[in-house]
Amino acid sequence: MRYQPVIGLEIHVQLKTKSKMFCGCKNDPNETRPNFNVCPICLGHPGTLPVINQKAVEFVLKTAKALDCQIAEISQFSRKSYFYPDLPKGYQISQYELPCAIKGELNKIKIRRIHLEEDTGRLIHKKNKTLIDFNRSGTPLMELVTEPEIKSSKQAKRFCQDLQMILRYLDVSNADMEKGEMRAEVNISLNQKSKIKNQKLGTKVEIKNLNSFRAVERSIEFEIKRQSKTLNSNKKIIQETRGWDENKQITFSQRSKESAHDYRYFPEPDLPPLELSVVICQLSEMPQDKKERFAKEYKLPEQDINILIQNKNLADYFEEIISELNNPKLNKLAVNYLLKTKDDFKKITGENFAEFIGLINQGEISSSAADIVLREMQKTGGDPSQIIEEKDLKQIHNLDNAIICVIKSNPKPVQDYKAGKKEALKFLIGQIMKETKGKANPQAAEKMLKNLLGV
Repeated sequence: MRYQPVIGLEIHVQLKTKSKMFCGCKNDPNETRPNFNVCPICLGHPGTLPVINQKAVEFVLKTAKALDCQIAEISQFSRKSYFYPDLPKGYQISQYELPCAIKGELNKIKIRRIHLEEDTGRLIHKKNKTLIDFNRSGTPLMELVTEPEIKSSKQAKRFCQDLQMILRYLDVSNADMEKGEMRAEVNISLNQKSKIKNQKLGTKVEIKNLNSFRAVERSIEFEIKRQSKTLNSNKKIIQETRGWDENKQITFSQRSKESAHDYRYFPEPDLPPLELSVVICQLSEMPQDKKERFAKEYKLPEQDINILIQNKNLADYFEEIISELNNPKLNKLAVNYLLKTKDDFKKITGENFAEFIGLINQGEISSSAADIVLREMQKTGGDPSQIIEEKDLKQIHNLDNAIICVIKSNPKPVQDYKAGKKEALKFLIGQIMKETKGKANPQAAEKMLKNLLGV
């Protein structure tokens, strides 16, 4: 490649407050009735006055603290003026010169700023008309802007994934990209590879409203190829906003890109400045801290730890199981079966799951029977011992009669094994499992079979 991508991200996150940013309307992203959670304030009626949602401010400051940002002593809301049908006031209350926080970092990528604003309404396009649902209008929206120092699509994708995990750990947002609770925008330009430092950046193109990690990755990869082809043809890159077509896997031109002066920012006259130094917020354990603690306390493989910490509920549930087991030797076994649940463990108490792991370790059930018990526990939340009894799944340890029967019925495999063919032993153990309807302990069966055959 002749060119080096220079990528920055702008990520919008809907905060999970009970009410909207500047009014008392319910903040419910799952509301399906159009224009239900609305009032004169979020509909932009003349004469209405906004009131700042304190919880939204606290959520932003928690996020800023988790990302090692510098929190401002004074922050100010501004009016961002532009006309679009989903913006009822004709301007958006946002922040410009005095954001809540600046200069943070995640994955060694610098964060320029984090600020608060209100979300717009939602446009529903039909054949010959466009409908507007203002349920989303006024929802607290946190915007995070990185510095343009991301170098690849994979690095951008990982940043988004790790940010989503942090937001969920902080419990400030569900950050579900498919529901629009977290939306990414990519700013990308190409520079010629050069040893010259501080060279001028190429022309920036913005890709709007990407609603999946895959879309972030694929849109960047496509745009690198598109811009490279344009530059190689001695044509100029146009500074513009582009969309992403998920079906065609291409970006497409939407409009020329606005500059900050086009929005005519000025301080919001109806809202006072915020004194953020008086806001106190406490952080819970963050993913990286949990990862380091899990490695130290539970001695688990890194791959298992990475899977566990991606879902805070899963990680917390694992610790609940471990506290019930109180046996470090069973940590890995517990992880193996917990991951088999595929996050569907809501009906199983930590106590029952720990008992289930103990029964497996004691050889009370085979691995195939354990899978049956686990599925039943997921369905009913039942006690594992009771499920084993009801379904008659308990392993048989007294195998003398079954083994003698298999030896008498299979003289040739017996002779083959005595002649040194190891595959014959596996066959005979399989016949024992069949004879006992899967209830035999395979290790016990193998040991007893060898003893009886004298080999």
